[in-house]
Amino acid sequence: MRPRILDPTERWAEILFGLIMVLTFTSSISAGESGREDVRTMLIGALGCNLAWGLVDAIMYLLNTLGLRGRGIVILRRLRRGSQPSEARRMIGDALPPVVTQVIRDEELDTLRERLVALPEPPKRASFTRQDFLGALGIFLLVFLSTFPVVIPFFFVKEAHLALRLSNAVAIVMLFLGGFSLAKYSGFSPWRTGVVMVAIGLVLVAITIALGG
Repeated sequence: MRPRILDPTERWAEILFGLIMVLTFTSSISAGESGREDVRTMLIGALGCNLAWGLVDAIMYLLNTLGLRGRGIVILRRLRRGSQPSEARRMIGDALPPVVTQVIRDEELDTLRERLVALPEPPKRASFTRQDFLGALGIFLLVFLSTFPVVIPFFFVKEAHLALRLSNAVAIVMLFLGGFSLAKYSGFSPWRTGVVMVAIGLVLVAITIALGG
């Protein structure tokens, strides 16, 4: 089975990040006093900000992926050099999800060690794969494209007051849908998590604005 490039948690985290960034711009618009030039400046700023942060997040994803892959190679080499059984179990256990380590037995860890040692010689250093670049592209697109649903009302509605209200409504719906989908993946209450996600998003936006973001 081909692994997912990005799991739902990663996808919605990036969308939430993009939403928070664009909301810091739309929230700076004064509905009663802003003219078209102010709206235009806000749109350029929001799009440029999420474009930049999409690139930053994509690059950090690549660096983190490379670091994790390099760590895996280091662990495999240590296992191949004949680590003590207790040390080998610890290294393999650290690399497994906590839910797995709670139920796996020592003899099963030993079997995993034998199978890992039987693998072909690992490369000298970690390198990127096509999946890595697809993941980075996905992150960039999620952060950048999450801008558009929120700013679209400002393109088509001339009245800044109405456009701002529609933009906020779109953002709230997106935050709720993000929490709803994430809850279904994680086993939480979808409706409750959707509401909590809206609250978290609004609080983070308020904090970002208060800190000058």
